[in-house]
Amino acid sequence: MKALPFPCIRPLPQHAAQAASLPYDVFDRKEAADYVADRPLSFLNIDRPETQFPADQDMYAPEVYQRAAQLMQDRIDSRIYMRDPNRCYYIYELEMDGRVQTGLVAVCSVDEYEDGTIKRHELTREDKERDRIEHIRALGCQTGPIFLAYRDQPVLDMILGAAKMATPLYDFVDEENVRQTVWEVKRSDTVEAIAAMFQHIPCAYIADGHHRTASAVKVARQMREEAKAAGTYTGREPFNYFLSVLFPTSQLTILPYNRVVKDRCGLSADQLVERVRKAGFTAESANAPVAPQEAGRMGMFADGQWWNLSLGQELAQQVAAADPVSALDVSILQEQVLSPILGIGDPRLDPRISFVGGIRGTDELERCAGTEGVAFSMCATGIDQLLAVADAGLLMPPKSTWFEPKLRSGLFIHQIHK
Repeated sequence: MKALPFPCIRPLPQHAAQAASLPYDVFDRKEAADYVADRPLSFLNIDRPETQFPADQDMYAPEVYQRAAQLMQDRIDSRIYMRDPNRCYYIYELEMDGRVQTGLVAVCSVDEYEDGTIKRHELTREDKERDRIEHIRALGCQTGPIFLAYRDQPVLDMILGAAKMATPLYDFVDEENVRQTVWEVKRSDTVEAIAAMFQHIPCAYIADGHHRTASAVKVARQMREEAKAAGTYTGREPFNYFLSVLFPTSQLTILPYNRVVKDRCGLSADQLVERVRKAGFTAESANAPVAPQEAGRMGMFADGQWWNLSLGQELAQQVAAADPVSALDVSILQEQVLSPILGIGDPRLDPRISFVGGIRGTDELERCAGTEGVAFSMCATGIDQLLAVADAGLLMPPKSTWFEPKLRSGLFIHQIHK
């Protein structure tokens, strides 16, 4: 596969810590507005430009995206950001709770996404794609890196390890206590060696960022057609590539992605437990919050009580013979409980269901469920399960994986047109 160096727009080192922000999609509208209120240099001001307007402003109006473009240009004009003319790679290391993962910042091929070399495992929503499409078009830049994974390549690890012996470009600990360290890789022999090593890697997997990827690809298609109509298309244009950070799979950690349904579809807690048992689960009351650590086990919280759920013998046998998607705990819950008992037909679209990342803990599940709803705590999907689903050309249910730490936005920007 191709993973290429690129000329990056990036913050000057003295501004990197203030500029770096969590991804745009981990905040709701109020959270984003509150966050940027006292952080004028945070990239979230640009990633979520509706924060620059009153709360009743249409967040998808053209002037909102124009404001993002203006802010980006202001950052460059004021020397908070710089345009690096060199085609470089960047090594991006994140350290959280003593665990380190080291990725390579590069641009990857739109064509390789379309031909399946870069594999996906989730469907996307058109409304979310549309927002990022307008954002990319307004700025002429891709601002949110795609989190890609590849099967370990020891020689590449050695090359990146040697490059990390240099002085870092950035090195700071962010507000979430994640250490962010970045090295610039511009020596021609190292750049060539990295590019050559990726030619031996047959494929990559989208770990996080399906909507950002789909949006970048759709913008590329639009711009290709425009360039072809103008007779200027060469195939070498920057829009043919999208901003990525690639990590070896052995370094990644997936946390659970839990489910909350705002009501119990008219059932009392006891009636819900009985229906769950009839669906093929065992259910035992628990004296403490349930955080499952193995596949086939789930927690359920309803009306102030936690329950341990596990697959009964017949259901476990069905799962053992199932395809990689149907065998996922999130699929089992959807097919056996959420759809037939709680009426959640399409979890991507039903407003009654919400998804809570495992990093927020069981207290957040209890708060979200309240007295009328029900929460389910899940065992984390394994990285091997993700690869198996993608290799089979299948798609997981939405919100099946939660990766930590999250990649920061605002440290690397890929300009695709002026």
